[in-house]
Amino acid sequence: MDLPSLRLLSAIAEVGSISAASRTLDITQQAASTRMRRLERMLGVALLVRGPRGSTLTLDGTMAAQWAAETVEAADRFDAGVAALRTAGHARPLAIAASLTVAEYLLPRWLMTLRGHDAAEHAISVTATNSAHAIELVTDGSHQLGFVETPTEIPGLLTTTVAKDELVAVVAPQHPWARRRGVTAAELARTPLVTREKGSGTRLSAEQLLTDAGHEIATPLAELPTTAAVRTAVASGAAPAVLSILAVRDDLTAGRLVRVPVKGLRFVRELRAIRSPGASPLPLLEKLLAVAARNG
Repeated sequence: MDLPSLRLLSAIAEVGSISAASRTLDITQQAASTRMRRLERMLGVALLVRGPRGSTLTLDGTMAAQWAAETVEAADRFDAGVAALRTAGHARPLAIAASLTVAEYLLPRWLMTLRGHDAAEHAISVTATNSAHAIELVTDGSHQLGFVETPTEIPGLLTTTVAKDELVAVVAPQHPWARRRGVTAAELARTPLVTREKGSGTRLSAEQLLTDAGHEIATPLAELPTTAAVRTAVASGAAPAVLSILAVRDDLTAGRLVRVPVKGLRFVRELRAIRSPGASPLPLLEKLLAVAARNG
């Protein structure tokens, strides 16, 4: 297909005449007229009504102009993507904002897999934070990609589910719950827990699941800034906690923590990638998302 002629047809529909479109595209009106006649012959459709006062689009021409605009836009996206591929080695680093669970337990494996698939050196910087802050960093444009655990809607950003995660209730071996076959969701909800700070996706996910089940959440016994701090507090016998299975798997195997089943309630959540819908194509970002989806 003749892209310059399609671009011209789209411009005529946008600005209203061949003469205005030729000025917009910086070509002569005679060249524009020649292109349009050639396009009409190619398509076998009358696109213009020509008269002494100028030319206007026919109904068929108006419809064809809409399709031409879509084709030109797709071609421009293709050109931008290929240009990004050519300059990937010189592009600014891919800045990623990741929730702590993803940053500590999933992202390192994804990045190593990405490096294994592509021998080229890529500049990647990672900010490990809570989900709320990760959303802020992607929204303000300072980070091109984010990974969050929050279950809530995220207005203005594209979201893609890359993995699923299970939250589990854990206690110290000496805690009374460690000798029980499980606790009810109501009992867990009314128990002051050791939690992450507000803005944590893990905390928000657990609280929303309990709230959706109709339970009122007790005030936390302690709010700590990292998952490691929560695990240490729980292992000391302070109180139960609800954490990602990814974060406590080694502690459960070693016997430092004990998993407590929650009767009638399973804590499963989605881990999502977030990005701005208006961002330019970035091949490295797309490759990382593909790796995450395959290895989540």
